[in-house]
This record gives sequence, C-alpha cells and structure tokens, in this order.
Amino acid sequence: MRKINRAVKIRIYPNKEQIIQIEKTIGCCRFLYNQMLADKISHYQKEKKMLKNTPAGYKKEHPWLKEADSLALANVQMNLEGAFRKFFREPGVGFPHYKSKKHSRKSYTTNMVNGNIHLQKKSLKLPKMTPVKIKLHRSVPEGWTLKSVTVSREPSGKYFASLLFDCENQAVEKRPAEKFLGIDFAMHGLCVFSTGERAGYPMFYRSAEKKLAREQRKLSRCEKGSRNYQKQRKRVALCDERIKKQRKDFHHKLSHDLAEKYDAVCVEDLNLKGIAGGLHFGKGIQDNGYGQFLSMLGYKLEERGKYLIKVDRYFASSKICSVCGNKKKELDLSERTYICECGNRMNRDVNAAVNILKEGKKIYKKCA
Repeated sequence: MRKINRAVKIRIYPNKEQIIQIEKTIGCCRFLYNQMLADKISHYQKEKKMLKNTPAGYKKEHPWLKEADSLALANVQMNLEGAFRKFFREPGVGFPHYKSKKHSRKSYTTNMVNGNIHLQKKSLKLPKMTPVKIKLHRSVPEGWTLKSVTVSREPSGKYFASLLFDCENQAVEKRPAEKFLGIDFAMHGLCVFSTGERAGYPMFYRSAEKKLAREQRKLSRCEKGSRNYQKQRKRVALCDERIKKQRKDFHHKLSHDLAEKYDAVCVEDLNLKGIAGGLHFGKGIQDNGYGQFLSMLGYKLEERGKYLIKVDRYFASSKICSVCGNKKKELDLSERTYICECGNRMNRDVNAAVNILKEGKKIYKKCA
C-alpha cells in the first residue's frame, strides 16, 4: 500500500459576501507574491545574498493582509521559493516573474489544519468565510483525507474548488505485457494507431474558430470598462471554456479506452513546444492537446499495472520501412504515403506507428 494524492474539482456557488472574501484573498496573495519577489531581487542586488522573508513581516506594514487566510499567504511563500528552486535547477524555465492583475491565474490554496475545512454534501466550509454552496458530482470514498483546497475563478466568472486528498492506493503489480499498441502523433485527428485506425479527434477549436473570431470582433468594438464590454468578454470566455471542456472530455474517454484494451502503449517522447514554435504548427498542436492526452494515458496505465513506453524523439520512425527495415535518407512532410523499394505502400503515419510499436517492444524486452 502506498499513499498517493487525488484531486476532485467541484463547482462552488459563493454569495456576494463570499465572493468579496475570495477576491480579497486572491488579491492579497498576488500582492504578497510580487512584494516578496521584489524584495528578494533588491536585497540580492545589494548584499549578493538571498533574502529569507516571510508573510508575517509584511502584516505590520500592510495590516489589511490579516483579512486574508494566513495559510493561503504561507502557500505564497512556498510557491515563490519553489519557483526559485526550479530556476536554479533548470535555468531554461526562466526567472520567477511578477503576477499580473489582469492576466495571471486567479486562485489561492489553503491547507487543512485542525478541521478548518469541512466538506459536506451541499456545502464547503473554508477559512474566514461561512459555508459555501457546492455541487458535489460524486461521493468521496472512505479513507480519503483532505489535505488542501485551491479556490479559483475562471475567466467566465465561474468559481471552482480543487480538493486534494491523501489516499492509500492498492498497488497493482506490474504484469507481463501481451497486447501492445503503437501511437504516432498526427496534426489532424490527434494520433494514429499501429492498427491503422485514427483517434478521430474532432478539432474542437477549428470547428469553433469562426464563432470565436466573431465574438472577439464584437468585443473589440465595445468600449473598455463598459457593461456591454463585460458581457461580451464573458461570452468570449464561455466559448474558450467550452472548447477546453470538450477537448478534456475526449482525452479522458480515449485514454480510458486504450488503458482498458492494451497492456503496453508505445509513444514518441516528442518536444511539442519545439514543433509548435519551430515548424509554426502552434495552433494545430494546441488544438490537439497531445501532451494532456499522454499525461492522462500515463497515469491510467500506471493505475492498472500497465506500461507507457516512450521511444526516443530522435528515432526515425517516419523514414524507416515497417516491412523491410530500409531507411530513407530524406522524406518531405508533403509525402503522406510511404513507398518503399520492397513494395510496401502505406500511410506515412501508420508506418511510423508500426515502427514505434516495434521499437517499444525492444525497449520493453530490455527492461523486463
């Protein structure tokens, strides 16, 4: 038995007073993060040492910080220190930057201490406010211990709470893999399988692109700050939110289906950011959400004691013939049918998926 974390995201319906308190806490957390970051930078420029500042030191100068949840402010300090650790470990991530009032994520996290958070069927008790009305779409299993709650506001104006639970997982023993599947990334349709089938992703963003552009044009004509501007901004946000939910729902269903059918799934370890930027395929890759799909597939296979095998990104899956093994020196992206001297003639993506499957089996045998 090993302990794992599980998150459940629920919709909350705060009243006017609760909305004021939530927005106040979000604002205090953003202010404290920016202030602590600025002080760390200025202190390092003068003393060449890292400043060890805490939220308590700012409450004397800014008494209104006491109105916010103290545990939420403590998490701000932890997030900032984590951002610096990540920067020193991986400089490519970038130096910690200030949180914008307009563009940063509107959220805060508070921890469960001495029963300060209480979850019921129709309400959620949070620190510094009365119980908030909620919509609990599924019952929480027995034995799950609540660790923390992240309250967030979406651009559409909806409020959500992500409940993080600590639970014991009955570890499923890894069993020998018998049924393998190879997956190759595809710009249209998300991915192609070694069986010759396609995922059939409907390209939700492309489908709604005209409607979204129309709503954005209407927004650009509204006077900033006016009531019509706020209404139209919400319509645009709802369009984006719908696309996001449709994509996530498709990924969950597809990844669940594959995790049930196969013992091992072989994929390429692609640099999606590099492909999106270098080859100017950003819109198509972001619409697919291939990274999110692989993340879902990975943990679902892990839960069932199955395998997600990642093939090296430099493996020439598209250039190698899946029948005879011959490798082409050059292969243009415009060539969608793979034609080999041995007589093999098949779809380029299916050929790549079969090669990924074969390479994945080799990796599995070495590690088994």
